[in-house]
Amino acid sequence: MSNREQADLEVDVLVAGGGMAGLTMGLALAKGGLRVAIIERQPPSTLRSATFDGRTSAIAYGSANVFDGIGVWSRLAAHAQPIQDIRVADGTLMDGPSSLFLHYDYRDVGEHPLGYILENRDIRDSLLDAAADYPELQVLAPAAVAQTVRETGGAVVLLTDGRRISTQLVIGADGRNSPLREAANIRVTRFDYPQTAIVCTVAHARPHNGVAVELFLPSGPFAMLPLTGERSNVVWTEKNDLARQMLVLDDELFFEELHKRFGDWLGEIRLEGPRFGFPLGLMHAERYTDRRLALIGDAAHVIHPIAGQGFNLGLRDVAALAESVVDAYRLGLDIGDGPVLARYERWRRFDNVFMAAATDGLNRLFSNDIGPLRVARDLGLAAVNRLPPVKRFFMRHAMGVVGDLPRLVKGEPI
Repeated sequence: MSNREQADLEVDVLVAGGGMAGLTMGLALAKGGLRVAIIERQPPSTLRSATFDGRTSAIAYGSANVFDGIGVWSRLAAHAQPIQDIRVADGTLMDGPSSLFLHYDYRDVGEHPLGYILENRDIRDSLLDAAADYPELQVLAPAAVAQTVRETGGAVVLLTDGRRISTQLVIGADGRNSPLREAANIRVTRFDYPQTAIVCTVAHARPHNGVAVELFLPSGPFAMLPLTGERSNVVWTEKNDLARQMLVLDDELFFEELHKRFGDWLGEIRLEGPRFGFPLGLMHAERYTDRRLALIGDAAHVIHPIAGQGFNLGLRDVAALAESVVDAYRLGLDIGDGPVLARYERWRRFDNVFMAAATDGLNRLFSNDIGPLRVARDLGLAAVNRLPPVKRFFMRHAMGVVGDLPRLVKGEPI
């Protein structure tokens, strides 16, 4: 199997996992001139199904630059709802939102939106459509990796259907339970939150005007995210036991519980489409690389959705790894060599660890009903709201434009 002459396909990079991160990775590398194969277990028809994933993603301004740089934003723009304002408040079901809150207005930091809300199915559709336009990029689906042999001079990947693919670099974009990470004996720090995210979409009578709202309730954050048209996506974090009960309620009873939390600020609301439940957890890999292997996205790190930054971290992984690999390729270097991958890991570790710690801390701070903590939270939100320099820094961080940024995130060509 180590004999590269026996390979059925030879590429520069093999990406295991054809989800949103894996497809973006493949497109970024193909844009840089490399030959890429993406291996995905699910058939494209399943990935494109409206019932496959009801979630949305908050795409930071810097992340939108990544999509633009790989030629995908033109396909996504019509589906993207700009975030003009973000309002954050503490509250309870009994008393409603606190009168002390934090308000972000995009005009305080420039002319660009803070970010965009996109339905995951639209992101996947656009990425798959774009992939079809790149002759350097092959999406093999349904297909699965059975084994990899990663050696000093290259790697050979055996698929479950018997095909062999030779490559210089294997990229694991195969999710939080990454088989490639496990096979490389890369340890992780992991724990499960006692929370489940209930996700659904509502239509409403009044326009949302691009306002995203995050209401911190004792059981967890309740986010109302603006979608195109007069619709909003709800990400409702609830204790596991109660979430299981909510998910099996009939539509009428579920709507009653939803309405208690959503309120009347957008007028009359109605459910649009199915509801989904996703268990929440935190995971961080001890390292992101091994011999001729790099991990990105959920294969490397999983965080709480409290700040809507999980996919943005994955897109910054993509941009940093693509830049490291493409720069090496253009210099005629071995793209799977240790120093190339070490550059990527150094670049991404601090950002990912910081965000994992920050979201974990926020969730623990806000997901309770302890009186003194509730007062401190309210005062803290109000204080930040009254400190423009601090607020502008947090806004720029949420936009993904703070720190040592890859070229794609800065809006520059790969």
